Amino acid sequence: MNRKSALHFLVAFALVALLAACQTTNPHTGQQQPNRTGTGALIGAGIGIAAGLLTGDSAVERRQHALIGAGIGGLTGGAIGSYQDRQQAALNEKLRGTGVDVARKGDNITLNMPGNITFAFNSANIDPQFYTVLNDVASVLREYDQTVVEVAGHTDNIGSDEVNQRLSEQRAGAVAQYLQAQGVQPERLITVGGGKRYPIASNDTAEGRAANRRVEITLVPVES
Repeated sequence: MNRKSALHFLVAFALVALLAACQTTNPHTGQQQPNRTGTGALIGAGIGIAAGLLTGDSAVERRQHALIGAGIGGLTGGAIGSYQDRQQAALNEKLRGTGVDVARKGDNITLNMPGNITFAFNSANIDPQFYTVLNDVASVLREYDQTVVEVAGHTDNIGSDEVNQRLSEQRAGAVAQYLQAQGVQPERLITVGGGKRYPIASNDTAEGRAANRRVEITLVPVES
């Protein structure tokens, strides 16, 4: 089974497990019924599992080929996992206590940056207090330069599709521009806006909406 097929299998398995977890037993009838309290959050988690890289494999592969052509060496075999292990450890050390979550999905690393620590509400201007965190991210990206860097913006469900799409793109662009200004090669950067289509929590609560307003940076190794 190749890597792409394995990923699809894991996603499908996770979604089946999530749907099963959304069932509960009616104490009066003894029958199974949907667990409406947990369904929203679990479906959000399922979407999060499936949506790790918004630009898709083909866009990343094109960028990988361009980087190899520009002289950035590609990684092969077991070197990929080892390289990402070291990069993940460096990010964990730099970002501990900042509110940024460092997650690993296969060979990809995703940094989840909640909107409450990166941007003011309904704004694409980076909070100056977050510059230090982005500086630390940029320092690791400069050291580990054999990766494609996808910056994806996301929003909650308040407002129109058009407004949220534009805001998510602007936020992704602002973060990418800042990283570039800190020395990250522009050829490595891809920006994309997810709008409100990929929640990781329920939009029915203030806490869930805050979690959904985020920027995710996904680091994909350059494979030769």
